[in-house]
Parts: sequence; structure tokens; C-alpha cells
Amino acid sequence: MIAIFADTHSHTGHELEGAALEAAQRAEAVVHAGDFTSLPALEAFRDVSSVLFPVHGNADDRTVREALPTVRIVDHDSLRIAVTHRRDGGDVALAMFGRSREADIVVSAHTHRPRLERTDDVLLVNPGSHAQPRGNRPGFGTIESTDNGYRIALQEPDGTPIESARLKLDS
Repeated sequence: MIAIFADTHSHTGHELEGAALEAAQRAEAVVHAGDFTSLPALEAFRDVSSVLFPVHGNADDRTVREALPTVRIVDHDSLRIAVTHRRDGGDVALAMFGRSREADIVVSAHTHRPRLERTDDVLLVNPGSHAQPRGNRPGFGTIESTDNGYRIALQEPDGTPIESARLKLDS
């Protein structure tokens, strides 16, 4: 299982609790789409997960921006995930970003709103913010392998389901 987070916006730690913390602890890998805000928040995620694939966001301080890339590609089993914090141009730009990197899933953030959006050839995933939802539902995501592909789920930090999708990959 891969756990997906973004928009932590903390000066002290990861701000994970409940099902979100459990997911981060048991995940094979954690993807974070930026806006840790501070080095202590990034380091707290590194303490929770031995395999962390982070990018930086627009609100990250200089130390975080210098430590992390703006874009990352994660290959996990047969799944390819393109990670970025934000792309001007909305869904079209995110889909093009994913397509240009031959990704199955694009993980992005910035809006603090948990959301799944299927395009013709890429699934767009925004986990929302588990710690600073800013008027939206707090959220995080998981990607789990199934017999015929993957299940992507968004949920609130307490485990309340928000939305899910299935992704079947061509063999």
C-alpha cells in the first residue's frame, strides 16, 4: 500500500493522527505532494516512513525547497505515479504532465480539497490536506493493489471514506 499526503503546513511535525497516521506507518511507501512548510515537518514524515517520495510546494521554506525536487516519478510494481505540487492550467495541465511522463496516476495538491478525477488516460489524485483543510474536508489517500489493478481511496484522517476509484492497468 502507498499512502498519499499533501499540504501539511506545519512548523513542528507531521500532524498525522488516527487512520492517517496508521496508513503512513504501515505503507510500503509514502508520497507527499508538497507544502510541508518546514524542515521539522519533512523530518517527521521521514521518521514515520522509511520510504518517502516527497516534492516541495509553494509554501515550503527555503530549506525544504533546497532539499526536495519540484517533480518526482515513482515506479511501484507496474504502477507509475507522477508527483507535483501544482500545475497552472488545472486538470488539462495535470493530465498533460502525467501523459508526458507516461504516468498512470498524477498526484498533486495545493487546493487542500480531496479529489479524484479520471481523464482519458491518467487518474488525477489530490489527497487534500490532513492537517489544514481550509474549509474543505480533511483528507489523505491510499493506493492498494487488487487482483486486477489498483484501488485508490481518499478518506478523512479518522478513516471516514470520501471517494474511491479503481485503476486497471493494461498488461
